[in-house]
Amino acid sequence: MHRDEGEDHLDELARLTETAGGLVVDRLLQDKDRLDAAYFVGRGKAEEIAAHARGRRADLIIFDDDLSPAQIRNLEKLIGARVIDRSGLILDIFARRARTREARTQVELAQLNYLLPRLARRWTHLSRQAGGIGGRGIGETQIEIDRRIIRRRIARLETDLGRIEKERSLRRTGRRGVVKCALIGYTNSGKSTLLNALAKAGAFVEDRLFATLDPLVRRVELGRGRDVLLIDTVGFIRKLPHHLVASFRSTLEEAAGADLLLHVVDISHPKYEEQIEVTEQALGGSELSGKPILTVFNKMDRVHEPGILDRARRLHPGAVVMAAALGEGLEELKARLREILEQDLVERSIRLSSSDAEGISRVYLQTQVLDARYDNGYVDLTFRASRARAQALARMAPRLQRQGAEDAGAEETGA
Repeated sequence: MHRDEGEDHLDELARLTETAGGLVVDRLLQDKDRLDAAYFVGRGKAEEIAAHARGRRADLIIFDDDLSPAQIRNLEKLIGARVIDRSGLILDIFARRARTREARTQVELAQLNYLLPRLARRWTHLSRQAGGIGGRGIGETQIEIDRRIIRRRIARLETDLGRIEKERSLRRTGRRGVVKCALIGYTNSGKSTLLNALAKAGAFVEDRLFATLDPLVRRVELGRGRDVLLIDTVGFIRKLPHHLVASFRSTLEEAAGADLLLHVVDISHPKYEEQIEVTEQALGGSELSGKPILTVFNKMDRVHEPGILDRARRLHPGAVVMAAALGEGLEELKARLREILEQDLVERSIRLSSSDAEGISRVYLQTQVLDARYDNGYVDLTFRASRARAQALARMAPRLQRQGAEDAGAEETGA
């Protein structure tokens, strides 16, 4: 990593710290070929950090990378101040931002999974044995008791989260047959602002990282009789640990059924191209990968060099450039969405057994059913859906016989 890139990472870490309510009093960057197993940065650098902490009266040291429990313990002993890593900081922000029951459950689950291997540094009584009648002798250390309690709580939270996900799935059944667009992008790119501008959704907006964690779904009228459901999602960020992304799987599931992704990019950010790469890499490991994407360059009002906008348009033809906060470019975005949807929507017919309740339910849930005809133990369903969804439906249910098989075969091969 070049030093300039390291400084950029520290800039983002400083913003995360401010979002969490902290005040940055100093920052240090180290060039090191190999990580130190005991102190991560090496003992000499750790002693330098300790000197800076004493001089600035800092009571918290934040590292931009994940630390092992042993490294945190060694650093705290040497520095004499509390030490957390990037994951711990992001989790703290998540805990502050979570508002719905689902988000709070997900945050607590992620926090406990993060805390479990780090219990040794959280308590002062861990060396004591649990005794009492029938418990003397080998006994059970307090840390083992604490771990068992946490594991029980994790199991309970996972059960609660599963129940919440089922409730959310039931709510989604009421949105069947409507085209869905999911807002994705780097944190603080303006997704919630765009949602508010298009749908007057009242989503929480603040110029901070991870301003909101809770998914929000709103209907947007595009004109000419076209409506879409717009789904806001949690923003991505550089070096976001995989276990934190996994903890919000149900949040991303809300957008998993989207027909189109709107990738919102902060064009005013000097590293916007890197942020695009971070989002694309994060999508690669999610259920959102492979879906059609419309790039939306936001915050053009903050760009004062015309060459930046020209380059973005040249590298991303077809992208929409706008300023959601000012309402500029909204009509162009709606027109592009109408154009994409009109090109992408197809009509298909499916014949299946009238006793196949699962297959019938799937078609009604995932498409807009235009006609249903029952005849001699079969039902012929004519539906409208995006091309990708129609193809996915055929792959998930190969027993369904689609009319127009030649068209489908041509679409699968790209002919």
